Amino acid sequence: MRKSIIFLIGLFVFVLRIYSDNLILSEEELLNKIKGGWAGQTIGVVFGAPTEFKFSGTYIQDYQPIPWGENYVKYWWEKKPGLFDDIYNDCTFVEAFDELGFDCSQEELAKRFAYANYHLAHANQAGRYNIRQGIMPPASGHWLNNPHADDLDFQIEADFIGLMAPAMLPEALQIAAKVGHIMTSGDGFYGGAFVAALYSAAFYENSPEAILQTAISKIPEESTFYQCIKDVIDFHSHHPNNWKDCWCFLQEKWNCDVGCPKGVFLNFNIDAKLNSAFVALAMLYGEGDFASSIDIAARCGQDSDCNPSTVGGVLGVLYGYKNIPSFWLNPLKEIENNTFEGTDMSLSKAYQMSFDQAKKLITRVGGKIAQKTVEIPIKEAEVLPLEQNFKNTYPIYRERKDCFLMDTFKFDFTGNGFVIWGNLCCTRHITLDYINRVSTRHIGSEVFALAESDDPYVAKVEVWIDGVLDQIAQLPMRNTDRKLEPAWKYLLREGKHHVELRWLNRENDYVIRINDIMYYSEKKEHNRFYFNK
Repeated sequence: MRKSIIFLIGLFVFVLRIYSDNLILSEEELLNKIKGGWAGQTIGVVFGAPTEFKFSGTYIQDYQPIPWGENYVKYWWEKKPGLFDDIYNDCTFVEAFDELGFDCSQEELAKRFAYANYHLAHANQAGRYNIRQGIMPPASGHWLNNPHADDLDFQIEADFIGLMAPAMLPEALQIAAKVGHIMTSGDGFYGGAFVAALYSAAFYENSPEAILQTAISKIPEESTFYQCIKDVIDFHSHHPNNWKDCWCFLQEKWNCDVGCPKGVFLNFNIDAKLNSAFVALAMLYGEGDFASSIDIAARCGQDSDCNPSTVGGVLGVLYGYKNIPSFWLNPLKEIENNTFEGTDMSLSKAYQMSFDQAKKLITRVGGKIAQKTVEIPIKEAEVLPLEQNFKNTYPIYRERKDCFLMDTFKFDFTGNGFVIWGNLCCTRHITLDYINRVSTRHIGSEVFALAESDDPYVAKVEVWIDGVLDQIAQLPMRNTDRKLEPAWKYLLREGKHHVELRWLNRENDYVIRINDIMYYSEKKEHNRFYFNK
């Protein structure tokens, strides 16, 4: 059945291409594909929910089942609303474009994103923090201001772009550039641009292989993102039968996060290129089968809800909503009219809104809509400009500190940069004497219960580097305002440095936890053993 569907789709596209450079679809089919994209990505994110980041540095063995069945989407909807961040972030931008129009400014989009009332993490939260502090895009997503700039955050929320720009690759990449630099840059930006292109190309290409080749061709070949995805394509061409062989190849060559403070030198990897590589792997080795493809994407591990979400969404566009097997689609239908956290959007609204936006954009670029038929001009998109993060900035050591900043905290290092991984905590349930006696790793998260979401306290910390005041870091307690890392600095002069943190307005109900410090150097080749003297 699947092969018959692929053949018919391919034949349809082939006939169209003979007589026209345009893609011609009925309005019903356009809506069907847009709905398929939204539905597929939502199915994928729920399918991967129980395995998300529980398998880092390993794939999920075949013997371990990943559940799915009746009422399963509703179960996760009620259990973990934050699971749907892939979807509600998309919805925020869909709403923004609907209300502000296609010509809205990057700053307007950034503010809509930054002041949405839901939980964010990694590059998204770092970008949000920057914007709330007055650092607007593209600076908000630049790696010097955002240690998470290479993370996959834009990748997981770029789906809507390809749905509002069906078969319009130049427009999809233009929108991606406007949105993606709010929270990312470099490979992090390319991850989202790649996903936007996957969705857009899925409206007119006729196979996962063709979709993948079209999307990656718009990423500059000099980038590490392109090289990683190209490695997957090349490996598959020589070894097409076992996805696990390709996974092992990726693990050896590309599982080396240099930016995200949670992942450097650890098995956690939220880097965009590795997780996009898992998307590409699943699309190729899944051979177009919906179930097999999202299963492989999830079993690759790491961000195992976001990656099957992307794969499911792209295949949802390729085949359309009506051709998603009922086994997968029926549980989704139970929540299609429910409103996502922090938005006024439901899937049903998203279906229609993306459809309306797509039709407006089609006419805007010279396409035609008449007699329930849409005609979309297929245009070649230019390759994106090259941008790469962490230039001359290589991680050399991760030092476990496992302590608290009470009044001051000092450390020395040799290199050209550092990142402190830690956070502001509320300690109303424990005494300072207890903090002094007990290691941070033995204090459970329940002790550090976050203060109420409206806690107005903001810790102010001076960051002194080599005797010079570099900045006064603002560390809000409120969840949506929080700064993910207390302090960092890149591209210092290579050599020995002294760093001191001074807490200006300390209150007894709060501590700043210092978990680890990552050190960087401009020298890519460094000693196997690092001594921090």
